[in-house]
Amino acid sequence: MSKSVPAQEAVGKANPAAAKPAAGPSNGVAAKPVKAGAKDPIGRLRERKAAAQMGGGAARIQAQHDKGKYTARERLDLLLDPGTFVELDPFVRTQSTSFGMDKSRFDGDGVVTGYGYVNGRIVYVYSQDFTVLGGSLGEQTAKKICKVMDMALRNGAPIIGFNDSGGARIQEGVASLAGYGEIFFRNVAASGVIPQISVIVGPSAGGAVYSPALTDFVVMVDDSSHMFVTGPDVVKTVTGEEASQEELGGTSVHTVKSGVASFSGLDEDDAIRKIKSLLEYLPSNNLSELPVTKPTDDRFRMDEALDTIVPDNPNKPYDIRDIVSRVMDKGSWEEIQSKWATNVVIGIARLDGYPVGIVANQPAVLAGALDIEASIKAAKWIRFLDAFNLPVITFVDTPGFLPGLGQEHGGIIRNGAKLLYAYCEATVPKLAVITRKSYGGAYIVMSSKHVGTDINLAWPAAEIAVMGAEGAVNILYKRDLTALVAAEPAKAKEFAAKFQAEYQEKFANPYVAAERGWVDDVIEPSETRPRLIAALWPLINKREQRPQKKHGLTPL
Repeated sequence: MSKSVPAQEAVGKANPAAAKPAAGPSNGVAAKPVKAGAKDPIGRLRERKAAAQMGGGAARIQAQHDKGKYTARERLDLLLDPGTFVELDPFVRTQSTSFGMDKSRFDGDGVVTGYGYVNGRIVYVYSQDFTVLGGSLGEQTAKKICKVMDMALRNGAPIIGFNDSGGARIQEGVASLAGYGEIFFRNVAASGVIPQISVIVGPSAGGAVYSPALTDFVVMVDDSSHMFVTGPDVVKTVTGEEASQEELGGTSVHTVKSGVASFSGLDEDDAIRKIKSLLEYLPSNNLSELPVTKPTDDRFRMDEALDTIVPDNPNKPYDIRDIVSRVMDKGSWEEIQSKWATNVVIGIARLDGYPVGIVANQPAVLAGALDIEASIKAAKWIRFLDAFNLPVITFVDTPGFLPGLGQEHGGIIRNGAKLLYAYCEATVPKLAVITRKSYGGAYIVMSSKHVGTDINLAWPAAEIAVMGAEGAVNILYKRDLTALVAAEPAKAKEFAAKFQAEYQEKFANPYVAAERGWVDDVIEPSETRPRLIAALWPLINKREQRPQKKHGLTPL
């Protein structure tokens, strides 16, 4: 295998200027001296390859480093296993001659493409080169990207793209827009077939943002990544609103407010480390085996701390992530979208060495209630897990869907249905553990037996009912309570307390559901890990047939 010129090992965010790219040719060929004016074919090849390595030239490379950013090639060196990068189309140039483009023809045309290995597994890559015409996308640039996307799809390997571009190349007119369309079409064709990862390491504006939005994971970098459909100047002209690039589409916007980004890195090194870690959990394609590892944690490990982790007071919050991390293999739990829609937690982990996806209500935020954003977040994640055959493990503690005018007017019905649809649609192994509350419609939606979950377990203090005892009594005895409150307030409290206790005893427990077989077993919290492992392994070869159709109609 061959590789591009490696970045200096000492390069880091603190000293990006130390990354001085070599001027020699790529693909592992050591540079040999060529006499000035030499016209032999090999000498000319070496000159062209050396020039291609320099992108837009030394001054522009230095400008990239001065911003604390790597070059396109240096990013690939950090991502790929040493010595494995094979570059494709290094000599492609723009064919446009309009608006001075005949004097701005660079080998590579602003993007480095090819394939290599990450932790011994093949991936296809492209890396936009901001030193060449601002990384703008022209007709030939798009063709290079489309070529590696086609190869990734044909060969069943992930595609990873580094986005650092000023957008469509204006000098090439509609040809550049056509290029974006070709890329988008391939994003959709590859969806659910191979993992697609977009890394935003600079600007991504206009039509360029839609390719990342169509991929499975969007990774940003603090302080240097920006994504927006229209830039600050256009926004000010059209709406009068003033905002900086960071305020309009910086990392904090897309990891906290919009939910566009899956996660972010403190710098480019950190972002690339997270991508490499993520890939360790994912299959190469939807038909390949999952990357199962030798278990490093005791499959029979009990954790007595789980017996007391849920407060006795049903209204007191706790952090569901403490439960997830204790149940999964030690050190394997990786949260995704940790800053957006935080009332639901999603992520990936290993259970007895097997990769699994996690969905969990978060009682520490909005009491774990489901709202519009949480429903969308969880639904998208479940559909990804199902597409790539990763089991779904759900931890349930929710009082229901969040009430309110804002939620109803914003479409909680339509968006909550997305989560319901995702659970019903998924045919992968589905396991669920009810740790505390499971009320109303949220009981059904959150991986209940009724939406096809294979194994449903509950902890002894679980409450499974249409609603909480207080709300139920207020509805069931509304007339009596209203009369008592007006006449004898103290007696009204006593009356309500009595019937709340009765309701709690009769319905707000796991045993009514267990008696009907809708909960497969009520278990001690400390035995959750071994019970989940025992439930998972028989389901690994699960096969479930659904009616044949072109595709279902997700409630978008």
